[in-house]
Amino acid sequence: MKIHFIGIGGIGISGLAQYMRFKGHEVSGSDISDSAITKKLRELGIKVTVPHAKEAIDCQDLVVHSAIISPNNPEVVAARAKGIEVLARREALLQILDDKKVYSVAGAHGKSTTTAILTAIMSGSAIIGAESKAFGSNVRYDDSNDIMIFEADESDGSFINSNPYCALVINAEPEHMEYYDYNYDRFYDSYKTFIGSAKICVLNAEDPFLNTLKNEFDAIWLHPSQDILDIEYILIEDEPYTRFTLKQLGVFDVWGFGRHIAIDASLAILAAHVSMGLEDIRTNLLTFKGIKKRFDIVGSDKDSVIIDDYGHHPTEIKATLQSVKEYAALKGFSKITAIWQPHKYSRTIDNLEEFIHCFEGAEELIILPVWSAGEAPRDIDFQEKFKQYNLIMADNIARIDNEISIMKDNEVLKIVDNGLIISFGAGDITYQIRGLK
Repeated sequence: MKIHFIGIGGIGISGLAQYMRFKGHEVSGSDISDSAITKKLRELGIKVTVPHAKEAIDCQDLVVHSAIISPNNPEVVAARAKGIEVLARREALLQILDDKKVYSVAGAHGKSTTTAILTAIMSGSAIIGAESKAFGSNVRYDDSNDIMIFEADESDGSFINSNPYCALVINAEPEHMEYYDYNYDRFYDSYKTFIGSAKICVLNAEDPFLNTLKNEFDAIWLHPSQDILDIEYILIEDEPYTRFTLKQLGVFDVWGFGRHIAIDASLAILAAHVSMGLEDIRTNLLTFKGIKKRFDIVGSDKDSVIIDDYGHHPTEIKATLQSVKEYAALKGFSKITAIWQPHKYSRTIDNLEEFIHCFEGAEELIILPVWSAGEAPRDIDFQEKFKQYNLIMADNIARIDNEISIMKDNEVLKIVDNGLIISFGAGDITYQIRGLK
């Protein structure tokens, strides 16, 4: 087929595009601007046009678009006028994954990490919502079997259409509630539909909602406080690892720091153990090297370590900061500087009280302007709300070597060049902290 993907620069759509390219289809795509993702797609031989334009539509068999694409998008309009089938990403999944034995990973937090860990353990194709550092991509293609390891997305309800053979749910904390019209029954019913459609379920029994389903679903249950024991944090060749004992299955080492990493790995281990032996799981787990933008160590010298983290929800940030404290202690650093670029006005306001408390432990907090992701600006008094911290309000940061300059009105407010420095956010903070912008 000839398939065109609108919004191909997004991590989710780009994953589907790459996968269909590997399957032998002729793939093209478009986005509003160029990015590192569109550059990589072109290197793979995928034609990418910028910006959206009706001329991109000629004789394709199918057009797939991301959730944020408007019905008035010129390419959508052109495709419909030519009688070409147009599907939203969530609808396209039914066709793309229908012939696969899908290990589908869902949850508000930890999806990408858990999916990447499961990809390290098991053979098969994979589509992840972040780049696995083990193989330098968010897609792995393996036509030797019918297994697909897939990061499922609840933000647009598309996880229901992921054809799960195994439904793995890390947590079901309400997130992206704007899609569900802030209707909690609708949100939780979507999770029940997802879980109920799978032959095998691996669930976190200590998630408040999932715990209510114990009498409803025959699942493999993980009780983290009882089943994960003897957690310790170690350095292997100066890289962070969490060592833990899982149930009666023995000791495992996984890249990364934190109890949440042990939980993610444990769920992946239990899912893989349905069809794999423990020693293979234990060995393959060591090939996981983390994912890009999640506790991603992007700079290090004797005085400082710089970490880029995608955390943009208070639960994620709090868990990662706890890991940062452990890592800083092992590295001998006493100072932690957190740089936060809030992501979306709606998320920030909906979770403001949790955000206010999730940075505890940081000696200094630097807040950048909200990355709006297309939302209209709304007033948030960060200076007042976060006054309990050693706070700096800045416009952006600039990096040279291992020095981070904190900028306001094009002037340097401060240079941070020691201790552990970590950035949080899903916007362009990742390029700023890496010195790419």
